[in-house]
Amino acid sequence: MDRSPLARPFPALPAIAGVTPRVARAGYKPWERNDLTFITLDPGTTVAGVLTQSKCPSPEVEWCRAALILGEARAVVVNAGNANAFTGGRGRAAVEAIAAKVAGALACRPSDVFVSSTGVIGVPLPIDKAEAGLDAAFAAAPCSWEDATNTIGTTDTFAKGAMTTAVLGGRTVTLVGIIKGSGMIAPDMATMLGYIFTDAAVSAEFLQVTLGEANRATFSCITVDSDTSTSDSVLAFATGKAGNPPLTGAEDDGAGAFRAALGDLCRQLAHLVVRDGEGATKFIEVAVTGAESDRSAHRIALSIANSPLVKTAIAGEDANWGRVVMAVGKAGEPAERDLLAIRFGDTQVAREGLAVTGYDETPVAAHLKGQDIEIGVDLGLGDGVATMWTCDLTHGYISINADYRS
Repeated sequence: MDRSPLARPFPALPAIAGVTPRVARAGYKPWERNDLTFITLDPGTTVAGVLTQSKCPSPEVEWCRAALILGEARAVVVNAGNANAFTGGRGRAAVEAIAAKVAGALACRPSDVFVSSTGVIGVPLPIDKAEAGLDAAFAAAPCSWEDATNTIGTTDTFAKGAMTTAVLGGRTVTLVGIIKGSGMIAPDMATMLGYIFTDAAVSAEFLQVTLGEANRATFSCITVDSDTSTSDSVLAFATGKAGNPPLTGAEDDGAGAFRAALGDLCRQLAHLVVRDGEGATKFIEVAVTGAESDRSAHRIALSIANSPLVKTAIAGEDANWGRVVMAVGKAGEPAERDLLAIRFGDTQVAREGLAVTGYDETPVAAHLKGQDIEIGVDLGLGDGVATMWTCDLTHGYISINADYRS
């Protein structure tokens, strides 16, 4: 598969104290690549997560949802090539077998082991391959973050990782994140599979609060194709090895800095997923202002970002702003035609319900020839704002998904 034209190089990510990634080949598909990621976490690691709101979640999602209640983690296992979703009792048995095998190796509780799978839906994860893959991973040498990221991918065309730092109580802490995702992206909570690791000392409760906040402004604001996965999971782990005074609430010294750093990291990762949208050639930001509420602005921005007509117009570099009007109107949210204003990039194209006087399409056409596209909509009704990120819709998306299983 060709590398996305919107790809970003994989950054130099530092090791996180208390976190050790390894990879192996379980052979979930007939491919010559690693497809099992095994990451160990030192005792005392706290965990938080946001998981798909799909009503048909995978057994892995259900397992993680239950394990998050305890707030502690010792390992992560990620299987690529098989989603193990809609697989009934056999799928649940596979997750239980993976957790039990890792728990036995680490002398921890099965609930301390977090499991994710991604790939084809409806095919049970073969337990024998999973266990053989784990045996290989147990014996493998630690690997780089880039190797771990490549291993969790499916239709991804480039490895996606990011980092940031924060100062907490006089100690510098590091946050590293890796993520996979290219299609089936329209999350109600997160996106495909993402894993965040920090050496900061953070209680599970506060980590959950901050991850939820970051998710709402980042992962829940991206869409590639309007489809939400059965497996969406973003998990965050804090080892506490940095030695900062533990964060337990919003009033603690450094809490604001940690929130900002986590939000920045999640935004970087979310943008990378959109830049690897299946068949994508354009990265699109949709900014809505002047809505009656933030919730209303979000729904309108999502309507624009998910519109096949808007996305194909951008793919064709066609300044068809009437399609944006259409998407606003169909969102089911308050809107007044004669108050609406629309811009492409820095160029205002419509105001008060009609094209601006003397509208010149030349600068808009030039903007649309670039890779990063901005669409702005002002409803003129209130203070509600929202931003969504999406990509264009091309023939490449059809080619990838017409024969995905083969």
